[in-house]
Amino acid sequence: MKILLSCLMAFLFLTAHAQTDSASKVAKFKTVTYSFGKIKQHVPVTTEFSFTNVGTKPLIIETAVAECGCTTPDYPKTPLSKDKTASIKVTYNAENPGKFTKKVTVKFANIAQPVILTIDGDVEPAKS
Repeated sequence: MKILLSCLMAFLFLTAHAQTDSASKVAKFKTVTYSFGKIKQHVPVTTEFSFTNVGTKPLIIETAVAECGCTTPDYPKTPLSKDKTASIKVTYNAENPGKFTKKVTVKFANIAQPVILTIDGDVEPAKS
């Protein structure tokens, strides 16, 4: 029983490890986080997350989904050739003052584990 349990745990560890690394084997991001610092309420801000296809096949982004309507990702819709670089633009439009952290989930074709892009900052209230 101990041997079976050990084998099962090893299999689960290796599977989780392989899925975690799979996205990094095809797409290399310069960074996956960006801090806007202080921004003004109701004034959209944009940053770009640059990445390179480090895999052997064309790289396709299936989806890039933000966790809320205040964050809008814009990503390439065509395949990215090997060794080519592209970027995902992320625009944030602050409705509420205060600190924020937002995530964009990027899903590549044939890759199980998505890449999570994160933006944060501090929204200053609009002047009346």
